[in-house]
Amino acid sequence: MKNFYILIYLVLTLTVTVYAQNPEWINYRCTPITCTAVEGDDIWIGTNRGGLTKYNKITGERTFYTTSNSGIPDNVILSIAIDNEGIKWIGTTYGLVKFDGSDWVNYNTSNSGLPDDRIIEVTIDNEGNKWIGTGHSGLVKFNDTAWTVYNKNNSGLPNNYVTAIAIDNEGNKWIACDNTLAKFNGTDWVIYNSSNSVLIVSITDLAIDNEGVVWVGTAGGGLAKFNGIEWYNYTSHNSGLPSSVILSVAVDNEGNKWIGTWSGLAKFNGTDWSVFNILNSGLPASYVETITFDNEGNKWFGTDAPSLVKFDGSNWTFYYVLFSCLPNDKINSIAIANEGVKWIGTECGLAKFNGTGWAIYNTSNSGLPSDWIMSITIDDEGNKWIGTYGGGLAKFNGTDWVIYNTSNSGLPDNRILSIAIDDEGNKWIGTNGYGLAKFNGADWTVYNSLNSGLLNDYIFAIEFDLHGDKWIGTDGGLAKFDGTAWTVYNPSNSGLPVNAVRALSIDNEGIKWIGTLDGGLAKFNGVDWVTYNTTNSDLPDNYVYTIAIDNEGIKWIGTLYGGLAKFNDVDWTIFDSLNYGDKIWSMAIDNEGNKWIGLQGSGLVVFNEGGVVINVDDKNINNTPYDFVLQQNYPNPFNPNTTISFSLPRQTFVTLKIYDILGKEITTLVNEELNAGTYQKDWHPAGLSSGIYFCRLQAGNYTQTRKMIMVK
Repeated sequence: MKNFYILIYLVLTLTVTVYAQNPEWINYRCTPITCTAVEGDDIWIGTNRGGLTKYNKITGERTFYTTSNSGIPDNVILSIAIDNEGIKWIGTTYGLVKFDGSDWVNYNTSNSGLPDDRIIEVTIDNEGNKWIGTGHSGLVKFNDTAWTVYNKNNSGLPNNYVTAIAIDNEGNKWIACDNTLAKFNGTDWVIYNSSNSVLIVSITDLAIDNEGVVWVGTAGGGLAKFNGIEWYNYTSHNSGLPSSVILSVAVDNEGNKWIGTWSGLAKFNGTDWSVFNILNSGLPASYVETITFDNEGNKWFGTDAPSLVKFDGSNWTFYYVLFSCLPNDKINSIAIANEGVKWIGTECGLAKFNGTGWAIYNTSNSGLPSDWIMSITIDDEGNKWIGTYGGGLAKFNGTDWVIYNTSNSGLPDNRILSIAIDDEGNKWIGTNGYGLAKFNGADWTVYNSLNSGLLNDYIFAIEFDLHGDKWIGTDGGLAKFDGTAWTVYNPSNSGLPVNAVRALSIDNEGIKWIGTLDGGLAKFNGVDWVTYNTTNSDLPDNYVYTIAIDNEGIKWIGTLYGGLAKFNDVDWTIFDSLNYGDKIWSMAIDNEGNKWIGLQGSGLVVFNEGGVVINVDDKNINNTPYDFVLQQNYPNPFNPNTTISFSLPRQTFVTLKIYDILGKEITTLVNEELNAGTYQKDWHPAGLSSGIYFCRLQAGNYTQTRKMIMVK
């Protein structure tokens, strides 16, 4: 069995206050990092749709600022700049925000000289002037009193779309306007474009080194260098750049250029290139959106994971410090473990959320065979059974992954739409056009329209009643299977309103509640049928994709276009979709009565009429890792030495050994009982030749091996 690793770290001791959109709603979104700024021990992190986060790198304390708990007018943060007095200047899609640590001041087109509310860039010069790049209306200078606007009609600015601003040591402003660069000395303008430079595509970022050289990142044209006289262009074809799509550029105190791309991170010292990616470093994702440096020389990177990564020159550490770290906003499935941990299936991987910390599993960092997660079920032993669309079925026990697909098992199709586990532990797996599979842990049995009573092979929902009968929702109606005989219900022989069944739930009285595609909600007590739709009830939409029943027997119905409905068998309550969006795809209810609602495009919503109960203010949270982790050694390839890092979620006996390519043991780096935590060991091989070596971690029942390459 092959083991995989996932780079997961909890933040340090937290004191966190969560503010919902209102006291009953919390929305978790995929919130990529858009900008970062350093202020002493604090890292300020702007996100797309997740507001602003302040993270203290010493204490681990996080503070979240959103539209619901602060003066920020919008949760889309495009830029951050901090002046010499510690005032934060924050660019949003609803104007410019000034925050002194206590008070918030909003500047927009209605109350200031701003010509545009979309603030893409903010840079501060040595005199304290704020230079503000807008999305449609040019460049603005603000000296705390007066506003000065520069646009293509009243100045030499070539374009009103300002994407980046940098200021050199002489005070010249360098302004990126789409695919053109402008230099402004306060009086005169100089324009660089495709006719007099190497610039031909949109500019994404700017940085200026201590020698005054301007470094220009572009969206597909690579990295341009301009020394005031000559231009040179670095691309993935003529340099060590891993991609010509540049997302971020920064220059450290030693003059090294750090370039974030679509395919990882590059470091350029003027001669040599070093490339860091998810395979050879601690980067958790390929997109490096932001780069900043702290006073100790640590590099902080914002990625699309979304996570914050620190690199001290040797070691990588990354933190899921944001309020929400969902990998994607399309939530297909939700399962809640006995201990309350939520497992969330998205179209970009699997998320684990314990109420305070996030862990993300995908094809790059785990044994998942596909990032498109359609269904999740948890068995009595705590194993997660994960149905993917295209990669088959995965079993995950918290350490090891086992994959079942059409090549190595009796699974008839690798596109899994639904999974359910009966009282005997059998797994029932619904596929996309190849029927229903039963797996008892050893043998597979497949039921389809050719060999059973199933009328349709697209299986969207599976439930079991009190008698152990299987109820199967398909595109051809509803089927009941008692282990021997099949009974089929469709519009021609029953009260089922349409053939397309998308959701099933069975209440404590054995009544079946059936969600259909454009037929509304059906209720079946074994004899009589009742249909609820938009014509004869307050059901807000006839496309019912998910049904959950709480401990009081209340039905919670998620619809595609009408939002969330509550039905107590008499009265209907419809909840305003402005709180969460629409297109409800999945739902689960936890022990606190919170409804966890998965949306198609708007992330994850938690709702509780009495106020959401999530244990987020927990002083006992520490930096204990979630899982066993053996990281890839760094550097790799290496010469003459390399560092190996590993993490332990609990105390256990650990061995860390090095082997050559023939399997001969070379040395033992660790052979002792260790407490939970993260460890590093340096390996200094002596007298060994170049070649491939293997590092093997054994921690309790967990085993992981990494390939290392030594070059001389």
